[in-house]
Amino acid sequence: MTSPVLPDYGRRSLAEVLPALLRALGEPEPASELVIEPVRAAALLLIDGLGTELLRAHAHDAPFLAGLTDAGPLTVGFPSSTAISLASLGTGLPPGAHGILGISFRVSDDEVMDALRWTAHGVGKSVDLRERFPPEEIQAHATVFERAAAAGVEVTTVTQRLFRGSGLTRAALRGGRFRAADALGDLAAKMIDAVSGEGRQLCYGYHADLDTMGHLHGPGTVPWRFQLRQVDGLASTIAGALPPDSVLVITGDHGMVAVDRTWDADTDDDLRRGVLLLGGDARSRHVHARDGAADDVLATWRAVLGDAAWVVPRDQAVAEGWFGPLGPHLASRIGDVVVAARGTAAVIRSEAEPYISRLPGQHGSLSTEEQLVPLLIHRS
Repeated sequence: MTSPVLPDYGRRSLAEVLPALLRALGEPEPASELVIEPVRAAALLLIDGLGTELLRAHAHDAPFLAGLTDAGPLTVGFPSSTAISLASLGTGLPPGAHGILGISFRVSDDEVMDALRWTAHGVGKSVDLRERFPPEEIQAHATVFERAAAAGVEVTTVTQRLFRGSGLTRAALRGGRFRAADALGDLAAKMIDAVSGEGRQLCYGYHADLDTMGHLHGPGTVPWRFQLRQVDGLASTIAGALPPDSVLVITGDHGMVAVDRTWDADTDDDLRRGVLLLGGDARSRHVHARDGAADDVLATWRAVLGDAAWVVPRDQAVAEGWFGPLGPHLASRIGDVVVAARGTAAVIRSEAEPYISRLPGQHGSLSTEEQLVPLLIHRS
């Protein structure tokens, strides 16, 4: 029986990447096992969905990436999904500290929030929650970008324009200037322009489409592989135009698995019994029980899912380090029962999450495929 891949917080996790780059730029960030040689300018390219196992399996589709020095693999944290990973990247903290604990997570006694869109989660009209739950309060720690800017480093974020001012951007990636990119060429050009400025420069760029192809078609499929080739070209283009005394670092926010065994938590009477709120995503669930029902919910979910998931009480998940050290007042964001899918299993929600529930590619759990991402380095 396989064991979960527990995140290596404080040593070799996604949270250590930006502090390592700040150290390379001359700032006294806390030390970790990630060491990047001193530079004047640093570009960090995050490829959504670029897992170590997938890159190794399809290295022929990404010869440039496969040929770079890999200082990884890194673990991304739990849950292994975009909102959580970007918050860890942007704050330099594990999920238990920054508090973005699921793609959807509990923010009040009776409400779950979609962390990607910062909207009310579930059935019904999408409701913007940025006023009721300000991102700067939900995630109150200073970001690495804020620390860098305060120290005199010029900080630039280059990503899709729809993310300007979004809840997740404000929570996890605030600080410095935002530049919108509309296509691959735009992303490459603006990242190069940013690190070519005078003095110390730190540029973060984000590309989403590899993850999209994985969700829609499945990881490793022809559309996914063709997109990986585009990503390889993007990385090669940026690397080839780097100014002197700079570094390009490339990583991912999670890997992905193809699922073919599903349980529907919105229609399965056993999985619904005793449940007050349900957060997370198809491969990682926060199950909040009604008063007095936590033990029964735990037993039922274990019985229904069997060997398809690790199903543990909150205290066990915290004690085993799934989330890293837990900050004050954040325990309520974690389910009374925490579920991490195994193998090719998923717990979908056909009513609350109809779109994502139909997709063959998923991530969020503690498998090698989902947890491990590369840390690829190219110096000018």
